[in-house]
Amino acid sequence: MASTSPKNPSPDKKPGPDGKPVPSLKTGKARSRNVHVATDASEAIATQSAMPQLDDPALYINRELSLLDFQRRVLEEAADATNPLLERVKFLSIFGSNMDEFFMVRVAGLWQQIDNNKPEMSLDGKGPSEQLEAIRLSVNDVMEESYGLWRNQLMPALKKAGIHILELNELKPQQKVFLDDYFRRVVYPVLTPLAVDPSRPFPHISNLSLNVAAVVTNDDGIERFARIKVPDSLPQLVPVPGESGETCFVWLERVITDNLRLLFPDMDIVDANLFHVTRDAELAIQEVETDDLLESIQEAVWRRRFRDAVRLQVDRRINQKLVDLLSTNLELTHEDVYRIDGPIALSRLRGLLTLDRPALKDKPFTASIPAGFSFAAKSEMFSMIQQGDILVHHPYESFQPVVDFLRVAARDPDVLAIKMTLYRAGSRSPIVDALLDAIQHGKQVAALVELKARFDEESNIEWAEKLEEQGVHVVYGLLGLKVHCKVALVVRREGDQIRRYVHLGTGNYNATTARLYTDLGMFTCDEEIGEDVTDLFNHLTGYSAKTSYRKLLVAPHSLRQGLERLIQREVERQKHHGDGYMILKMNALEDQGMIEALYAASRAGVKIDAIVRGVCSLRPGIPGVSETIRVKSIIGRFLEHSRIYYFHNGGDEEVYLGSADFMPRNLNRRVETLFPVKNPKILRRLRDEILEQYLRDEAGARHLQSDGSYTRAAREPNKRQPDSQAWFLKHHGG
Repeated sequence: MASTSPKNPSPDKKPGPDGKPVPSLKTGKARSRNVHVATDASEAIATQSAMPQLDDPALYINRELSLLDFQRRVLEEAADATNPLLERVKFLSIFGSNMDEFFMVRVAGLWQQIDNNKPEMSLDGKGPSEQLEAIRLSVNDVMEESYGLWRNQLMPALKKAGIHILELNELKPQQKVFLDDYFRRVVYPVLTPLAVDPSRPFPHISNLSLNVAAVVTNDDGIERFARIKVPDSLPQLVPVPGESGETCFVWLERVITDNLRLLFPDMDIVDANLFHVTRDAELAIQEVETDDLLESIQEAVWRRRFRDAVRLQVDRRINQKLVDLLSTNLELTHEDVYRIDGPIALSRLRGLLTLDRPALKDKPFTASIPAGFSFAAKSEMFSMIQQGDILVHHPYESFQPVVDFLRVAARDPDVLAIKMTLYRAGSRSPIVDALLDAIQHGKQVAALVELKARFDEESNIEWAEKLEEQGVHVVYGLLGLKVHCKVALVVRREGDQIRRYVHLGTGNYNATTARLYTDLGMFTCDEEIGEDVTDLFNHLTGYSAKTSYRKLLVAPHSLRQGLERLIQREVERQKHHGDGYMILKMNALEDQGMIEALYAASRAGVKIDAIVRGVCSLRPGIPGVSETIRVKSIIGRFLEHSRIYYFHNGGDEEVYLGSADFMPRNLNRRVETLFPVKNPKILRRLRDEILEQYLRDEAGARHLQSDGSYTRAAREPNKRQPDSQAWFLKHHGG
């Protein structure tokens, strides 16, 4: 896909299936990160007479390449013909959006290391330049695959279903007349051609913008360059009239290029091609040097538009002279240019998802009301929680009880205060509305709004300002830490006592994503948890230096140590009783310390089932290191977002839920919480229902191999594979 092939890897480095050279392993003191090559990690380890050191780079999968493997798994869902057609298009759109973010964050981060002369070695022993080289090779392959899927499978399938995305040469005369009129009425007034000449410098190209590069000339024969931004405020797929039973579209950029003569009257159009720019989207917040975090975040969000470019995507037909002009002005090399054979910015395919074609989509479902909340009057909510902890499994069970928890608290005359964290509230948030209602009813309300939630900064700034205007005590976060925990506290007067009601969750207080992500939440009035949450909010909003808690594991103070203690306890169980066992479900597993702890547990014989949706830097199944560890990734209709940590403990099981993954940022640089589940009924449900279904799942599961590749179980004809999400829908969705 790149305009020229990236540099070939060194001849002595044979890449494994994950794209990284797989080095041999040596024992003794950990050697330098500049490792040499073997063809297979597990074979190399098996040949060693002694055990390798657990920090050996060969024991780790590169984080960035593992993340690209996750994008491949998303792409596999788009290729899966058993998924409804428009759901396959949805997955391709998600893939496109994920790849944009990958460049904005991951690739940009590697470039920052190089530009700042502060290179960091990855767990598998790669420097930033070597990782960028490997990324380019992998991205070229996955992009070729994605566009081949679009051209050869999805477009023909859409056409067969009566959905046509037409090129200009396929338009019928009446369709051409319609589009010309649409351009004059709707599109033309929005466009702003920007010429480039000695008096007008090359314009700033904003992040993720799609643009037309036009080359025009007149009688003097001099070629001139102009840029026209394709407006993202208009539908990217323009509907055009079709035959009966047909739904027809034309890409907006095609409409623009077909009418360039109206933008450049009395000029000849020499060439017109598309390009798309991706920029570094990481925010640089110098908190130590600022006395106004809100103002700093606002400025940083604005400056994000002007950060360095990291990728240039162009139409495959573009001439090299124009590529050179663009890449030079964007300060990119030829290795950062990707030629695209199809619609640039696949994320724009989401426009097709609004089509009213239920037969081409997943069957709709209605989330059920959790059993603990099956009551007529919402005023009974607090009494229901008093009867015992209540677990809610989203999206199969409704998010509405979470909203009602706050709405009831807002108007209950006995409620004195409400405190909660907001990481990604979303737009038109019923949660924020409930907090505003609480202020109107005289409650004390405190909200920690995390302004540094990536790509939600602007939304969170708006909510913070709105809440503050209405009298909510708003805290913007902590110095040097991002507050990621999901906690809501209601303080209620009951007779001459004060009782605390708490909701803790694995996911955001976002009513929209609660219908799309799998998450778990728990309502409780456990006294010790209530006291812990009170202490946590005092730490978040005041000057409390408390670092120890009764039941909660809280990062960055006690979470890592608590997890290590739980893992070591299983090691001791294995040594003395032979029954050490853990099930760990998370989004990402990339923290070296935690991986080393799991490797050590596996060496002791502890059996470990890891369900890791995305990045996994651990290599399972390596003899003498991780042969008792199994890793699977589940991709399906819903984004697997819940974190569940199960420790068998000789039958006296302990389970923790929460917002933290096994990542350095979660354990070291964020405020996170994991909360214990003590209710026997909920423990049984988590173990025998939820975790058991995930372990049985083969429909959406891919199994990680020791060489870094992922495999799927063979599908037997006419035999349905276990599908966890389908099971949950059947048993809990309405």
